[in-house]
Amino acid sequence: MTAPNTVKVATAQYPLDPVASLQEWRDKVASWVAEGAETGAKILMFPEYASLEQAMALGREVAEDLSATLKSVAELAGERVAFHTDLAREHDVHILVGSGPVLRNDGRYCNAAQLVAPNGRVGEQTKVIMTPFEHDWGLKGDRRGQLKVFDTELGRIGIAICYDSEFPLQVRSLAAAGIEVLLVPSCTELVSGYHRVRTGARARALENQIACMTSPTIGNATWSPAVDHNVGAAGVFVPPEHGVSDDGVLVEGQLNQPGWVFARIDFAALRALRSGGEMRNFLDWDLQCGADQLNAEAAVEIIDMKG
Repeated sequence: MTAPNTVKVATAQYPLDPVASLQEWRDKVASWVAEGAETGAKILMFPEYASLEQAMALGREVAEDLSATLKSVAELAGERVAFHTDLAREHDVHILVGSGPVLRNDGRYCNAAQLVAPNGRVGEQTKVIMTPFEHDWGLKGDRRGQLKVFDTELGRIGIAICYDSEFPLQVRSLAAAGIEVLLVPSCTELVSGYHRVRTGARARALENQIACMTSPTIGNATWSPAVDHNVGAAGVFVPPEHGVSDDGVLVEGQLNQPGWVFARIDFAALRALRSGGEMRNFLDWDLQCGADQLNAEAAVEIIDMKG
């Protein structure tokens, strides 16, 4: 099956609510997925640390304790991914599950996001570079060489969780392996943090001549010591090129307003840029000063998610 030339996508400006139970959380997520899918969107994207909402569903004694939050939400990872997989199958969409803690064999937690396909296949990308506050939590970053490219019926998809999007070499490795869209789920507590992620996503779109989607958590969740304040807006960015987008912004939501933000990505037009656009950023990467060092690319694993 050939990947489509255009794909409608939806990216969430997702509020972290004080859900009273896991069933209330499931109902909320199912409602969001149904709303996004009914518009014809084929990729639905939830933000970084959206899964921590589940801690509140387990009670304030869990939600207000960071260690208990990490442990409890990590224990729910399998069930959470299976639930999203069922929704993906029901609505015939690909879903980026809101990221959350996953327990590794060494006893430390990492931050992982799962991409689920309507055929039931699941791929996972962990965050590589931890922020200062994640270091304080004791989270572990995955080392270079653990980047994934997800080969789907919609084309090749990459994921750079929040801070990872601010580092060009990682995303270059994904682009060299053929991704055409980069998913950037984020969780930032200040407007400055939102703009760092937004700037990173726009730069990666320009450098690699791909589409980049951002999805933030929004609103106050004062019941959580981890994600108590959340600021952001979702967006879909491409290279600024005549005939594609003059400013590189396909769509952008209003800051801190809950809901989906939709766009249609023209992958055929993006592919054409690499050989026939105004500029040749992707092809001219090797012409940079120090290109030998810049080409020391990380190993990328291709994950087959086709039916």
